[in-house]
Parts: sequence; C-alpha cells; structure tokens
Amino acid sequence: MASNPSQVDPQTKSSTKSKLDVEQAIRMEPDNSADLNVEVRDHSNRAQWLRAAVLGANDGLLSTAALMIGVGSVRKDVKTMILTGIAGLLAGAFSMAMGEFVSVYSQYDMELSDLKRENEATNGTQDNLEERMKHLPSPLQASAASALSFAVGAAVPLLAAAFIRNYDVRLAVVLVAVSLALLGFGWLAAALGEAPPLKSALRVLVGGWIAMGVTYGLTKLIGSTGLGQ
Repeated sequence: MASNPSQVDPQTKSSTKSKLDVEQAIRMEPDNSADLNVEVRDHSNRAQWLRAAVLGANDGLLSTAALMIGVGSVRKDVKTMILTGIAGLLAGAFSMAMGEFVSVYSQYDMELSDLKRENEATNGTQDNLEERMKHLPSPLQASAASALSFAVGAAVPLLAAAFIRNYDVRLAVVLVAVSLALLGFGWLAAALGEAPPLKSALRVLVGGWIAMGVTYGLTKLIGSTGLGQ
C-alpha cells in the first residue's frame, strides 16, 4: 500500500521543529566575540603597562645610581653626588616620557586605522567605533607613567645618599639600597612575565652590579688623568 505524502511521521516533525528552534536561537544569540576581544585586549594592556612601569623604575634606579657612583669616584662630596643624581633623574624622566609618547602615538595611529577599516568592512556605527576607541592606548598617560616610574626608581639612590656626609658610608648605603631595590624590581618583573622570580631577580642584581662597577672604574680612570682640571 502506497504511503500518503501528506502524512508526516510525528517524530520526524518534532525533530525538524527542534532543529528549527535551535537554529533560530543561534541566530538570535548575541555575538559577544567583540566584547571578549576587548576584554582580552584590556587585560593584556594592563599587564604590559605594569611590566613597563617596573622596567622603567629599574632603569631609573640603575642609571641614576651608576651616575652618582661614577661621579662620586672623582668628586666625593655629598653635594656633587646629589646634584648628579638629580640631573640624571630629570634627564632620564623627560627622555623616557618623550620616547614613550612617540612610541605609543605610533601604536595608537596604527590601531585606530585598523579599527576604522574593520568598522567600515562590517558596516559598524560611529557610536560603536567611538566606544572601541576608548580602549586604545593613551600616549599622554603612557608618557606620564614612564616618567613617573623612572623618577620613583631614581629616588632610591638619591634618598639613600642625601643625609650621609662620610663618603665610604654613603657609598655603602647606596649600594645596599640599590641592591635591595634591584632584587625587588627583578622579582616583580619576573612575576608579571610569569618567569622564575629568583633567577630573574639575581640576573637583574648581577647586571646592576656590573653596570655600576664598570661606570665607577672607568670614571675613576678618566678622572685620574686630570681631565677637566
């Protein structure tokens, strides 16, 4: 007996309806991929900013300490060492700020161009574009953070040397303070980068000792020639 094509198996009909409901639900479900991308980008930017701040503080610490120790090998009075440290702090902070401003502004321009092209390709609205632009890096904030982190690091040897008149004691206190700070910055940078903290901290410490030692030795050698007298 031939089957009637108008008669549909109830189970098949139910299965077809379920598939249609699922497809409709999928079409109606909001696409949160853009929000997820923004969230991931924000987390990545925060991690990069923290690591950059730590590295900037380490640069300020080491360069200022090396300058003070180097000049102090020739001019041992506290005033000369402090003025050298202040000059190093100001020059380094402004230099870091300008370099960071130019670098981040270039990154800002590239990311903004990418967002505009993506917005045009997907027929996005201007409001959507402006909302996503809020998550782009700020050149002014980056330059200010870079200068501030450098100054914080540079303040360590300055504060350590500021109130000690005896040269030998002053040098020892500066070396101890800078060494402890190098260990701390090295450990923090490793923690942010998910690297072994002890190994990284020791590497930063030894590198700092070498930099200060070489600066001290070469400056003392040049000073012994009578240059500038």
